[in-house]
Amino acid sequence: MNIFVVNSGSSSIKYQLFRMPSNKPVCSGLVERIGLENSVITHKVHLGDQEEVKQLTLDLPDHEAGLHEVVQLLTDNQIGVIQDPAEIEVVGHRVVHGGESFAATTIVTEEVKAEIKKLFPLAPLHNPSNYMGIEVAEHIFKNAKQVAVFDTAFHQTMPEKAFRYAIPNSYYTDLGIRAYGFHGTSHKYVSEQALEYLAKPEAKIITIHLGNGCSMAAVDAGKSVDTSMGFGPLSGLIMGTRSGDIDPSIIFHLVNQLGYDPDQVNTLLNKRSGMQGLTGFSDMRDITKAMEEGDKNAALSYNLYAYRIKKYIGAYAAVLNGLDAIVFTAGVGENDALVRDRVCQQMEYLGIRFDAEKNKIRAKGIREINKEESPVKVLVIPTNEEQEIARQCYQLLQGQAASVAENANSNTIG
Repeated sequence: MNIFVVNSGSSSIKYQLFRMPSNKPVCSGLVERIGLENSVITHKVHLGDQEEVKQLTLDLPDHEAGLHEVVQLLTDNQIGVIQDPAEIEVVGHRVVHGGESFAATTIVTEEVKAEIKKLFPLAPLHNPSNYMGIEVAEHIFKNAKQVAVFDTAFHQTMPEKAFRYAIPNSYYTDLGIRAYGFHGTSHKYVSEQALEYLAKPEAKIITIHLGNGCSMAAVDAGKSVDTSMGFGPLSGLIMGTRSGDIDPSIIFHLVNQLGYDPDQVNTLLNKRSGMQGLTGFSDMRDITKAMEEGDKNAALSYNLYAYRIKKYIGAYAAVLNGLDAIVFTAGVGENDALVRDRVCQQMEYLGIRFDAEKNKIRAKGIREINKEESPVKVLVIPTNEEQEIARQCYQLLQGQAASVAENANSNTIG
């Protein structure tokens, strides 16, 4: 089954093509600077352990033009991997916010699209772009089933005591204000990888997704029971440019005493805070370099970053009433040994026996960075959100096919 995974942003499209049930992509790519001059498409064809890369620079006025160019690359005489767009059977879309409407992967219908549009106010920077990706794909891949995979869906198993805020009930019942959580596709993927690695389906796991955006989840036997991001993707951990948890009184002070307007506060907390606000850099590689050169703010930022993660580990161990493993994933989680070291040192009380030497070794795939005798595993698991989207699409369609076959057999028997 050819499944084309699309992650549509405001000015970009990430994509991968899978021939399921194989988990390895046939090709992948990124379309950048859509709507601007000199748009760029970086297209990679995966040939075993090697890849062929082709890069194009051209003007792309909109997402439809970008996706049309991608189709040309998919069907190219020299580097193409299909002969006709009709060979794409499923297009899987990342949709950031599913609200309470979507707790599972869903085939896109007009009703589903209408519901995604209703959720625009909850994710104004993401859902409109995701929706646009669906509409464009419908025009280009006319024979394919369109499937939506929601970032928030994995966290719909949270109990009410975890997702409700202590504000008047009507704000939840009438306006849907509650914690939804994000990065759900990543948390689901790595937690399932961890359960399989541990060979313990009932395991209690804390997943730690550290990229430019950061979040954590408490996962009990494969189900999310709490997560650090809430109504929007601002709360919780310190991030590249986002503040994470902050006393709301600071916002009132900025507005009432310093004359900030809501847009200025929004820009401050989402784009000028986090590691950017503390150091002037949002990329951890730049911050590490500054720290090595003696920058005290960079050194402090690492301590703040790790300290916040430690606090959530303690909280989630209490929520789970035990702990079998913690999992580091995403760009920073997978590659920054110093962050992992700062988080995991002096955590023996939780059963974490950290191996600083193992932590320094780079390797592909799942790896342990704990000592042999550690009661709690410390795992580094590379995330693959596109693969998880393809897998969920495949399972949905396979399940539907099996159900149709079962009904046909039952009718024949009857």
